[in-house]
Formats: sequence, structure tokens, C-alpha cells
Amino acid sequence: MFRKRLQLGLIHVAVAMTLVPINSTLNRVMIKELAISAALVALLASLPYLFSPIQVAIGSYSDRHPVFGFRRTPYILGGLLLCALGVIVSPYVAFLMGENFWLGVLAGILAFGAWGMGYNLSSVSYLSLASELSGEDGRGKTIATMWFMMIVSIILTAIGLSRMVDPYTPEALIRAFWVIGLAALALGLLALLKLEPRAAQTSIKSENYSFKEMADVILRNPQAKLFFWYLLLLLAAILGQDVLLEPFGAEAFGMTVRQTTSITSIWGGFVLAAIVIAGLLEGRVAKRVVAQAGNLTALAGFVVIVASGFVLNRSIFYAGVMLLGAGTGLSTVANLSLMFDLTLPGYVGLFIGAWGFANAMSRLTGSVLGGILRDLVTQATGVALSGYLVVFAIEALMLAVAAFMLTRVSVADFKHRAEEPSFIEKVALAD
Repeated sequence: MFRKRLQLGLIHVAVAMTLVPINSTLNRVMIKELAISAALVALLASLPYLFSPIQVAIGSYSDRHPVFGFRRTPYILGGLLLCALGVIVSPYVAFLMGENFWLGVLAGILAFGAWGMGYNLSSVSYLSLASELSGEDGRGKTIATMWFMMIVSIILTAIGLSRMVDPYTPEALIRAFWVIGLAALALGLLALLKLEPRAAQTSIKSENYSFKEMADVILRNPQAKLFFWYLLLLLAAILGQDVLLEPFGAEAFGMTVRQTTSITSIWGGFVLAAIVIAGLLEGRVAKRVVAQAGNLTALAGFVVIVASGFVLNRSIFYAGVMLLGAGTGLSTVANLSLMFDLTLPGYVGLFIGAWGFANAMSRLTGSVLGGILRDLVTQATGVALSGYLVVFAIEALMLAVAAFMLTRVSVADFKHRAEEPSFIEKVALAD
């Protein structure tokens, strides 16, 4: 199983690598160097998540329709190809917007849309595969391994990217995106070799779920519904800062492209340390306790980042980034482990798709609303820095509400309700 965990981790690494150039470098270049509206940049960067509803359909469909005997591999492969294509094309789109705005926006929709479709195809498929290969007892270790490898790759990608774009030129940016896109694709292909066992065609059900049935499997169980909204609010707060943190560093502290890109490696280092701690706590401390510790640490990180903006102190800002990273690491492992517990046997793909939908919608909501609020507050006050501070303060408040919601989540109650015949009948999933 150790080899399979490493392979699953490599797939996670490949997809995550394509996130780094867009969320840690291109967003800063578009907002600061190209002077493009933060709201528009956030919308384009979050456009992939508009496709998130298809995660539920993909998870459900792949549960029942293997391709050449493989339920997950073909979807992961297709997703990797689209992710690599999207990241390679994205810098060309950014510079095109500076020359021909509306043509650039149209191209941006296509480029970021390709990445988004790839993200949705691959993520729900490899998370479903991870759940199936690990079994209930091994899910915690698999999650910790996958996210440990992902964060290491994010750190290394950010370090390599910061060096490839220093000194910054458009040509250096394009070259760096090509290198990362091709490297991600190569790692993903290597990871897929002999990973998934071939499934017997005759053992797979052929029924299709309607979207209503797929929604009901979540919404008709109070605990699943609560956890869905909890994830949506939590991740909107934690992940919504992706588009704004680097531009904030440039605006508040005059940081260069290389320096703002390095923020990702600092954040990633503390995420990594927290993931190791969360892995060691697996089985010793309740998952909900670890998740809550992560939520509150991330909340403290936002408070400190806001304080750094008021006093214009870069050291305080870095402290906030460290706290945010530590909180994100603890919260990620514990909440993902909870997520895998909140699934029904036989419907793994469907449930993982629903949780993936929550993840994607939270990124979309957090990033787009953050970008819009930043622009509105900046225009109203005439001070660019104020827009960032308001957004970070609101994200801290969202984390406080999410922390309260977590106190009401119960895996035992979820499983008890799921086993009731009336529940299965309600969602029309019984044989």
C-alpha cells in the first residue's frame, strides 16, 4: 500500500503544481504589473470552479461506467492533460488582455476553463480512488501522505518559479509556466502506471443518478448537509485569500515578484509542519478537535495579517502567513479525514464529488467576492490597502462562524441516519 500511497500523492502533486503559477505569480502580475481589476482577476482565476457541479456527476458516473475496466484512471488522465494545457496557455492570455482586452477576456475564459475542467475531472477521481484503495483504517495515512507530498511540491514549485522569474520579464514568465506544466504532466503520467486495479465490467451497476437524486443524498441527511455548508464557509475563508495575498504583499510592503512568490513557500512550509503534526495525532486525538485547532489558528493568522497592514510591518505579516499556513495544514488533514468518514459504501464517487463541489464553490465564492470587495472598498476610500484589509477581516469572521458550525457535526449521527431504510428510499438509491 505504501507504493500506492506514493503514486496517489504524485497525482495530487501534479494537479497542485499547476495551481502555484496561477495563484502565486500570475495573479500578482495581472493585478500589480498589468493593472487589471482584482475582481476580474479573481473571476478568471476562480472560473474553473464554475464547473464544480460536474464533480458530483463525474463521481457518480465513474462509479458505474469503467473505461477499459478502469473507473478512475481515464478521468484522471484527461484532467491532467487539461490542467497542463491551461497553465501553459494562461500567461499568453494575461499579456493578450493588455493588448486587446476583450479578446484577452475571451481567451481567458477558454484557458482557465480548460484548467477548471481538468481540475474537476482529476480531483474527484483521484480522491475517490484514494478512498477505495486505502480502506477506512488507512484513509488518515493516505490523506497525510498525499497532502505532505503536495505541500512539499508547492514549496519546491514556488521556490523554482521565483528563481525562474527573477529578474521578471514576460518571456521568463512564459518559459517558467511551460516548465511547470510539462513537469506536472510527466509526474502525473508516471503516477498512474499500474495504480488502479482493473474492475470487472459485469460488477459495475449501470444505473444513472439524476442531479436531484445526487443532491438528495447530501441534503436529506442533516449531518451531511451541515458538513457541506461548513466546508463551503471554511474553505471560502481559507482559500479565498489565494488571489489577494501576494498583491497585498506588493501593495503594503513593496515586495518584488520573486518576494511575493516566495510567500507561497513560507506558507507551504508551515502547512507541511502542521500536516506532519496532524498525521502524528491521527488516532490519538479526535479529528474534530484537530480540525477546530486548525480553524482557530487560521483565524488568528488573518487577524495578524490585518494588523500588519495597519502598522505596515513586514515581520508581522510573515507571522500571519505562518499562522495561516499552520492552521490550513491542521484543518486540511482533519477535515478531509472527516469528509471520507461522511460517505456511504457503494457511493464513494458520488459523495467525494459532492465534497469536491463544496471545495470548488468555496474557492469561487471566496476569491470572486474578495476581489469585488477589494475593488469596491479601494474605490470608496481611495486607499488600495484598505480593500485588502476589509477582505481579510471578513474572512476571519467567516472562520469564526465555521468553527461554531463544526461543534455540531457528528459522524455517528450521519451513519445512524444513513442506515435508516427511509433515508435510502428518500434518495432513490436503493436497489
